[in-house]
Amino acid sequence: MALPKTKPCFTVQQYLALERTSHERHEYLDGVIFAMAGESLSHGRISMNLALIFGSQLKGRPCEAFIKDTKILSGPDAPNCLHKRGLFSYPDLVVICGEPESLDDKGDVLLNPKVIVEILSPTTESFDRVEKCERYQMHNPTLTDYLLVWQDKPQIERSSRQADGGWLVHRHIGLDASVPLPTIECQVALSDVYDRVVFPAE
Repeated sequence: MALPKTKPCFTVQQYLALERTSHERHEYLDGVIFAMAGESLSHGRISMNLALIFGSQLKGRPCEAFIKDTKILSGPDAPNCLHKRGLFSYPDLVVICGEPESLDDKGDVLLNPKVIVEILSPTTESFDRVEKCERYQMHNPTLTDYLLVWQDKPQIERSSRQADGGWLVHRHIGLDASVPLPTIECQVALSDVYDRVVFPAE
């Protein structure tokens, strides 16, 4: 996410009308529209690796992975296109189980994510770790796992929803580690996530 493209406050309806005719992607947070920044080579490689990992493990099963052109709405609980509240985001990868639930008949805003994956960048890390994390967890009752993936080192942080509704954070570090995702019966090996990725020298 970059700096706001526009300072005026837009309603959800105005944002969707603009976004559906735009050639670029923008995220939306409580009335403010943000232009999506470009990605690094490492980001692109990790994105491709994640798509291959999830795509191969979920093939022929009731869950499906979507990559970064898929919009997710996080709050409020009763969407109203005339208000200025809510987060519309483009996760790097999202898993949907069962039939996708959409905001409207356009079918381009999904409401029932099971797993969300964000690849951290220097300009987005704080937003992904705090604001997005809180919104994802609070407003997506179907969400069971939120993964944060580092670019500059082999590390993935997994937040998993517990039976009491709370969230537990697990940190997986090193190329020998793997991230279990029992809710979708997947295993994510960090060696596969970081295939071809060159880390900066310490």
